[in-house]
Amino acid sequence: MSISSALQIGVSGLQANSKIVGSISENIANANTVGYRRGFAHMVTTTASGVNGDGVLSVAAVGQLDMSTAGGLISTNSATDMAIGGNGFFAVSMNPNETVSTNYLLTRAGSFLPDANGDLRNAAGYYLAGFPFGLDGTIGSVDRSSFDQMETVNIGNFNISAGVSTEISAFGNLPSQDTGIATPGAPFATSSEYFTPLGESQRISFSWAPTTTANMWDLSISDQNGDPLGTVSVEFNDSGPEAGSPLAYTGAASVATAPADFVFDPLTGAATITLNNGTVPQVLDINLGAPNSFDGITQFAGDFSLSFDRDGSSVGELVRSEISEDGTLFGVFDNGMRRALYQIPVAIVDNPNGLIEAKGNAYKLSGESGSFSALEAKSSTVGSINAGALESANVDIAQEMTELIKAQRAFSTNAKIITTADELMEETTRLKR
Repeated sequence: MSISSALQIGVSGLQANSKIVGSISENIANANTVGYRRGFAHMVTTTASGVNGDGVLSVAAVGQLDMSTAGGLISTNSATDMAIGGNGFFAVSMNPNETVSTNYLLTRAGSFLPDANGDLRNAAGYYLAGFPFGLDGTIGSVDRSSFDQMETVNIGNFNISAGVSTEISAFGNLPSQDTGIATPGAPFATSSEYFTPLGESQRISFSWAPTTTANMWDLSISDQNGDPLGTVSVEFNDSGPEAGSPLAYTGAASVATAPADFVFDPLTGAATITLNNGTVPQVLDINLGAPNSFDGITQFAGDFSLSFDRDGSSVGELVRSEISEDGTLFGVFDNGMRRALYQIPVAIVDNPNGLIEAKGNAYKLSGESGSFSALEAKSSTVGSINAGALESANVDIAQEMTELIKAQRAFSTNAKIITTADELMEETTRLKR
């Protein structure tokens, strides 16, 4: 090996260790960057061999990213901050509702907040992508191997239209001791809310009158305006395994004024009422409970306690969002409704080390990264989504400082090689004198 070769080897050592120092400086600078993946360099030998295979062994630093080591999770106060607990990435785009697939990237930085339009965007300016739920509560059949069916997750432009009520179910207890006495007490009055097709809240009134016959009650039902709709008598079992459940419904009669109506089915314990509250009357089913069953009203000694379940809702505006571990983003509305809006997938690739680093702590797909899939969180090989948390950088300052010392020593030693080779060449030139 010649003196000039020693110089070249020393220069390659300086260059390689300079690259290591640069990588370390990037890691330290990004120690507090959310979702950052530390970079490092492998030292590899290089040579330019001649015909006989001899050559000078230099060194080069090949940069890589530590994609497999996760950072710790940090709790935050923002419901739209997210961290992936396990493998995978968030799918993000450069622009909202991006249609060009090459403008989609992957990131672990989940510091998402709604912008002026309600689109969730992270601190680097990338928009979170997800699969929207339909009105039927499903996302349907989606292609999870591409970005084509993804949309930007938006939590600012949602409201729920009015849902007309179609069914009311009664639950609770009638006091048995109030029946079968010479002078029964006053009827127990209660009511249930329901919603019209326009989302208006109205109420159906129920009057439960105890009778002089033991275990017998007379029920009267009235509409929003207090106009009577119909009556029915309810007799309860007083013994046996069905004691306390309805025995029979008798004497059902409609007192409604057309087009309002009242029909009662004694076999199911359900009344079908027609309400005169629009051009097309609204029809409601009121379920009291089938005979000899405990799926509705009962009669036991004790207090009067009756409640109702009903469907339908008023118009609702989004007040907040919630994100589950499987990546479902729910909208909570001011009418009490809770609805699934988006599925936030967790993206994986065959070879994360083949991803291309992009600005903003994000990564682009490449030929070396392999196939792409956007899977449901907390399933298969992907991690769960932790809302109200962020992933810290996977940088260990102590490790970086140790690596910096090693690189500094190696750099100084290579510099010494160059100065030594320079002295040798200077001494060689003096031989001519």
